Amino acid sequence: MRLPIVLFAALMLGGTTVVPPPSTDPLFAAGQGETRGVLMLIDGRVAQKRYAPGYSDANRFISWSMAKTITAMLVGELVADGRLQLDAPAPVAEWADDARRRITLRQLLHMASGLDHTEVGEPIENSDTNQILFVGGTQDMAARAIAKPLEAAPGQRFEYSSMTTLILSEIITRTLTDSREPRVRAAAYRRFAEERLLRPAGITTAFLEFDGAGTQIGGSILHMGLDDWGRIGTLLLDGRAADGTQVIAPGWLAFMKAPSPTNGHYGGQTWLNTAGADDALFPGKGPDTTVAALGHLGQYVIAARGTVPGTATPRSVVLVRLGKTQDDQLAAVRAALGDVLDPLVE
Repeated sequence: MRLPIVLFAALMLGGTTVVPPPSTDPLFAAGQGETRGVLMLIDGRVAQKRYAPGYSDANRFISWSMAKTITAMLVGELVADGRLQLDAPAPVAEWADDARRRITLRQLLHMASGLDHTEVGEPIENSDTNQILFVGGTQDMAARAIAKPLEAAPGQRFEYSSMTTLILSEIITRTLTDSREPRVRAAAYRRFAEERLLRPAGITTAFLEFDGAGTQIGGSILHMGLDDWGRIGTLLLDGRAADGTQVIAPGWLAFMKAPSPTNGHYGGQTWLNTAGADDALFPGKGPDTTVAALGHLGQYVIAARGTVPGTATPRSVVLVRLGKTQDDQLAAVRAALGDVLDPLVE
């Protein structure tokens, strides 16, 4: 049975009918796992919005690692305020007396801290991230992440790690408040996120989760409605909300979207479509400047700016896919997203 389309737009702009965008059917097909919601924005307008049965605007959807990109946006606000410095040693007091004191904020954002973090262990229960999120680290996740020793020189190699982003969340919290009271710490973080990011972007459904110490689980867990995930994608285009408000400073967004020294397909807590290797987001599809927030089990917020294919007409596209797809099917999800994106913008 064909899944219901909440909105499928053949937009009328200035009296001219725009050719409808490609169907999102491939994203709901067999082999895609469980796609729960898809949103497509073209030049800021909703072109398609579609839910699987049982899901609607009433739902908030878990971020998984898409939260990392939002954490980086918040770090950028503190850099803009002069309260954090990108190339200064990360302000982590526990590292002051050993070699970890050389780790910079930039290296943490680039996943190149050199800390001995294991995102996916063998067997899976040996993953540091799983242990901290779901087993024995829930009362103070950042403390467990901070305590890890170096296994490589800072800045030497890329190693994707949710624990690294937990440290960034803890740095944000310590910058905002000296309190060690969990409720005070969580309130300070939530208030800052609301005032500097969520409210200016028009986001109303965000629910942030915190550990027992009041640290936002900034590498893995927050929840938002489908439309608000689209608003995050809109910010990734040029840092502006739909009403034109500049939410993210252009220089900081440029940093987030620039290839890091140790991984040309990763910027500041953001994935890139840079050409030159098979591990680009969508090899051979979409503009090289396409970026995305990605999350476990197939969460995607994709932002692309370029031109209408075959023309010089500027176009921007935001494509959101939320759901639950196991690892062995994720390649098919990414391929389908690339197929939907490619005819829209180059």
